[in-house]
Amino acid sequence: MRRQNRNGTKLVTRKSRRLILIAACGAVLALALGLILSAMSGSIVFFRSPTEVTAQGVAPGTRFRLGGLVKEGSLQRGPDQNIDFAVTDTNATVQVQYRGLLPDLFREGQGIVAEGRLEPGGIFRADTVLAKHDESYMPREVADALKAQGRWQEGGAKGAAASKESPVGVKTADGEPGLGRRSER
Repeated sequence: MRRQNRNGTKLVTRKSRRLILIAACGAVLALALGLILSAMSGSIVFFRSPTEVTAQGVAPGTRFRLGGLVKEGSLQRGPDQNIDFAVTDTNATVQVQYRGLLPDLFREGQGIVAEGRLEPGGIFRADTVLAKHDESYMPREVADALKAQGRWQEGGAKGAAASKESPVGVKTADGEPGLGRRSER
């Protein structure tokens, strides 16, 4: 039974004050956690492989990141810094259009991540292109496809699959990770 003061109002006991304080702290922590998670959800961006884009039927106008290798022989430079190329994961290919300056590491056979929107014709219009410089950035699907084709070599070159001009994740003849075209020493 709760105590009452002289006016007939109920007094708050120490136990109920403690419970109110704990509930208020819990509510503040939940609010802070919710704000942090909502702020981070906008900055956490994953990318899709060309196989995922074609298999999932991404709706035109959808903004996302596309990751894979620049397909050999697909790079075409046009006027006014217009660049057309294809991104592949060796299973599927997506055509990409980009206008602007490309990163220094960008070249055919190189791993990239492009951010932009899918156009109604299935062409990906990129507004940002990032060249990947390390095989640890390779999408798992692309790495698995390269391994299945025998182009991915973990512990050095085995056979004629490795060359001095190789995509990211492929070891060159001297056992170093492939980073595109290399200068002779």
